[in-house]
This record gives sequence, structure tokens and C-alpha cells, in this order.
Amino acid sequence: MFRKVALGSLALATMTAGPVLAQDISIKLGVLNDRSGVYADLSGEGSVVAARMAVEDFGAADKGIAVEIVSADHQNKPDIASNIARQWYDAEGVDAILDVPTSSAALAVAEITAQAGKVFLNSGAATTDLTGAQCQPTTIHWTYDTAALANGTGKAVTEAGGKKWFFLTADYAFGHALERDTTAVVEATGGEVVGQVNVPFPATDFSSFLLQAQGSGADVIGLANAGGDTVNAIKQASEFGITQAGQQLAALLMFVTDVHALGAETAQGLSLTEAFYWDQNDKTREWSARFEEKQGSKPTMVQAGVYSATMHYLRAVEAVGSSDSKEVVAKMKATEFDDPLFGKGYVRGDGRVIHDMFLFEVKAPGESTGEWDLYNQIAAISGEDAFLPMRDECNFTK
Repeated sequence: MFRKVALGSLALATMTAGPVLAQDISIKLGVLNDRSGVYADLSGEGSVVAARMAVEDFGAADKGIAVEIVSADHQNKPDIASNIARQWYDAEGVDAILDVPTSSAALAVAEITAQAGKVFLNSGAATTDLTGAQCQPTTIHWTYDTAALANGTGKAVTEAGGKKWFFLTADYAFGHALERDTTAVVEATGGEVVGQVNVPFPATDFSSFLLQAQGSGADVIGLANAGGDTVNAIKQASEFGITQAGQQLAALLMFVTDVHALGAETAQGLSLTEAFYWDQNDKTREWSARFEEKQGSKPTMVQAGVYSATMHYLRAVEAVGSSDSKEVVAKMKATEFDDPLFGKGYVRGDGRVIHDMFLFEVKAPGESTGEWDLYNQIAAISGEDAFLPMRDECNFTK
């Protein structure tokens, strides 16, 4: 009788233990980005919203995974980003850092993350050095990079007749990487670079730099910058009548929020390369509508990348049954994905995520049917063609 009662009690305890002990794995994610400066619109609070949506859509709580999300503003400064990363890892138990636009800040965070044995899910920074010269075994570079931008916009503009280039280059790691990678594509496509000028980052007055470009004899002024810097440069170029005089602007990195800020009247005809656009298909439209309800704007590719990277990370955590960084990264690299926002893809041994990129052209005002109806898709670029080949020394799955 005692044995039957005891077994019955054990069975009851087993049946009821699930909800009581639901949270078997605890994870802390840190979204680190620009929340107040020139990159706030393309990342900022929108990236936090995207990460939260990923946790909700994944159903983490129902799967026994408790996820806490914290955020901070790195102010586009590597030293501030480094200090926050160390604090998060050493004192606050953060398991992975997400987003991190500003390549100089991202390179610093990648190194600290590797030292801490944690995970860096980069969506905001562009430099190819993250999976190249400064590759780290714990970095996953999700959304785009300077090589993909060059192989999209740089190649298309050169092939269309823009043979002579002059670069306005944001004077830090991202700008220099974008100029370097675009130069290689321009020259390989039969073009040449006739000059360049380094522009302080961030900048508000581009007049002297635009005048240098105007006097260079270049066909194309390549804007190796992003966010508010790109918007300001394009506005001032329009005020100076540069495009009206026959020179072409190439916005090498531009986001839907930038085009929205400029307006179709100013931005029309610009070519740009993105990994994601909200109006590509039913899945991107559905997710973007939910994002807009929470954030008040359509998502950028950076914010979409935060969502997708977080989803893939959580799938790996669930699969290995642990938050152990080494096991999770290995699982992420071993598992292909079919993502509602980015389509099919995979994570290479160097951490570079391979998925399609897309060449877009900004619609003329008369073509647009709504506030955010801004792009025509010109071409799809396969991931294998968009991104650089993997360096053997960066293949951490060997």
C-alpha cells in the first residue's frame, strides 16, 4: 500500500513538474548599438524590438528557455562598446551580444567576445574584417558586409558606364573597408578610381568634400558612409546641383529609413544593395507589419538581421539543450536555415552567413503607392557571388 501511494505521488509530481520547472535554460542577450546618433534609425530601439519579436515567435518560454534582453548605447565609439561588453560578460552574465553597427566598435566587441568565450551575433557592422583579417571563432556575421555592397551597387554602377570613381569615405574602419572592397570591384569591372577624401565621422557639412569630388572629373561619387551621413551628403549634393550637372551618386550603403528620410523626390533612381526589403513577399510583409505596429516604421535589413540571427541562435540552444557558447556556435554552423526574412542560407566556418543579396532602385514619386513603397528590385545576387571566399585560417570548423 505504501509503495503504491509513493509511486502514485511520484507520478503526480512528474506530471505537474513541467510547468513548475519550465525554465530549464536561462539566457541573457545584450543588444548593443547606436541609440542616439546617426545610426539610431537603422538599428537603435528597432533592433531591440526585433530581438524581442524573435524570442516571442520562437516560443522560448514554452520550450523551457528563459530569455532576458538588455540594451545599451555604444555612441559609435569603440572604447564605450568595449567597456559595455566587458561589463556585460564579466559582471552581468550576458551570453551573446547582438547588432553592433559601427565597424570599429564591432571589431572591438568581437575580440572581447572571443576572449570571454561568448557569442557575437553581428547584424549592424559591415567590415569584411570581421570574418577576414580579424576573424574570431565566436563571431557570426549575419546580414551584409562591404564586399556584398561592392558586388551589388559598385559592380552595377560601373557596368552601367560609371567608370571613373571618386570616394567620400567615412574615416573609420567601415568607410575604409567599403572603399577598399568597392575599389577592387570597380577595377575588376574595367573602371578606375581617380581620387578620394576621408570625411570625419560623423559629419554634418559635406560641402568641401563634395566640391573636391565635383572637380575630380569622376563619373561617380561613391559615398562610403551610412545612415545620417549618407542622407546629409545626398541632400547637400542635390543642393549643389551635382547630379543635375551629370555626375552620379553611388550610395554604397543605404537603408530604407534613409530613403524614407530623403523622400522619393530626392532619392529617386539611386541604386542600392540590401539583404532584405519589407515588401519582397508575403512573409516579409507580414513580419514587417507586426514590426511597424511596435516600432512605428518599417524595418531595416539590420533590424531584420537581428531577428533572424536571434532565431537561429535560439534554435541552436534548443537543439543542444544548453547555452554553452562553443556548442551553440558549432550547431549554428552545422545547421542550414530557411528563414522567412532572408530565405535559405547557412553559416560558414568563418562565421559569415551566406544568403542572397538584392540590387534595388529607388522608385520615382509617381511610381510609389505609399509612404514606404520605395524600391524596385533589379536583380538578385546569390550569396556565393555576393560575399568573399572564406579564408582557410578563418575556418574554425576544420
